[in-house]
Amino acid sequence: MFREVALLLTPAGAPKCWRMDTKPHKFCPGCGHGIVHKMVAQAIDDLGIQNRTILISPVGCSVFAYYYFDVGNVQAAHGRAPAVATAVKRSRPQSIVISYQGDGDLSAIGSAEILHAANRGENISVIFVNNAIYSMTGGQVAPTTLLGQPSTTTPGGRSARSEGYPLRVSELLGTLEAPVYIERVAIGDNKQIAQGYRAVRKAIENQVRGLGFSLVEILSTCPTIWKMSPVESQRWVHDVMETTFPLGVIRDRTREALPRELPAPESVDLRTVLGITDNAATQPHNEERLATNLQVRVAGFGGQGVLLLGEVLAEAGLNAGLEVSWLPSYGPEMRSGTSNCHVRLSSEPIDSPLVTHPDVLVAMNEPSLYKFYESVRAGGWVLYNGDALPEACSRTDLNVLARPFTKIAKDLGDARAGNMVMLGALLACTGAVPQQSLDAALRQMVKSEKWLQLDQRALERGRELMREPVEEVVHEG
Repeated sequence: MFREVALLLTPAGAPKCWRMDTKPHKFCPGCGHGIVHKMVAQAIDDLGIQNRTILISPVGCSVFAYYYFDVGNVQAAHGRAPAVATAVKRSRPQSIVISYQGDGDLSAIGSAEILHAANRGENISVIFVNNAIYSMTGGQVAPTTLLGQPSTTTPGGRSARSEGYPLRVSELLGTLEAPVYIERVAIGDNKQIAQGYRAVRKAIENQVRGLGFSLVEILSTCPTIWKMSPVESQRWVHDVMETTFPLGVIRDRTREALPRELPAPESVDLRTVLGITDNAATQPHNEERLATNLQVRVAGFGGQGVLLLGEVLAEAGLNAGLEVSWLPSYGPEMRSGTSNCHVRLSSEPIDSPLVTHPDVLVAMNEPSLYKFYESVRAGGWVLYNGDALPEACSRTDLNVLARPFTKIAKDLGDARAGNMVMLGALLACTGAVPQQSLDAALRQMVKSEKWLQLDQRALERGRELMREPVEEVVHEG
């Protein structure tokens, strides 16, 4: 049986959506993931949806799916694949979203995500590989581990009194009203593999037809963790696992389910959804969008206004009709803890909110400067809250403006406006957003008239600093 499956997976017979450009991860001998991958890939090819498919893979052995599938790939945190799949499907309703998860992932830490995605009837397809154990992390007991089955955390075997009973996920989800199709299959022999493929294809085809939530549970092997040979593990699935997890259709409403109407692409007005009602004059039409792709990292101590600076910049970009993202990162302390944020402004869709190589680094203190200085792109800007850069920061391919921004803000009326002085300098050196978009953002974010006037003066002072002769600016070369 394994020889025949190996022949099916050779490059000569590989599906079109199989990735051939990277050296693949090698699963353990006898692992069922390779067979399940082939099922999913063949279904994608047969349905002609490769260019529309986005595969969501979380932590665990399932994560290696991105090595194999030449489709859109998104890796999710442990257990969160259904939540990520929901977001992807709702934001890209024309796409075909497949969540590929193991039992330790889906039925344990991800139990809430799968339950509520199914209960909402999200139009996604879930492939659930059940080998009754945590495999990648060393073989701990999982919610699906059988009674009496040993694991590293239950060496004497799972006990109903101590660890509870095996969780039958398919039956649990089958009690909900929304799911359209749920079936449990196995991969013990060629007949089962053929039935498994039909189930996988049906689950994905249901999504193509817009029918709603579908899940296929696949009983699979883990010879390495089970400490069995591949052949023994296949027999164990058939003789033991199937008694606890019987095969068959749990739920099938595909005949009576009605297709959902897909919204037209880009038909959702995000500003309306968010309740943003600024004057329309501050929001340019699409043809007036700026040709922008700006990545900014803002960093400092908590209490210096790091996150607010990023929020105002992002809101101004939104007002300018740009795609924006703002991602905060901060410690537990309310004040004096570390704080930074990633901000991206772009005239094109943003692939990730992370800023690893910023065009502009706004460093409000020396530790932040040292932490992120080397990551700035060549030719980029560093705005530093200090009289001069430390000697250790000696790159010659950067533009630098070092000024005591906090002191400058204090002279204007309040040292806490130092973040707005730095934002004014940032906007002057990048030209990222028009003035009217910034004014609208500031009025939305700052409710106090006193602080609004102070921040406006601080922004203008920051712009003035960029117009003054600056000895500290070092140009590339």
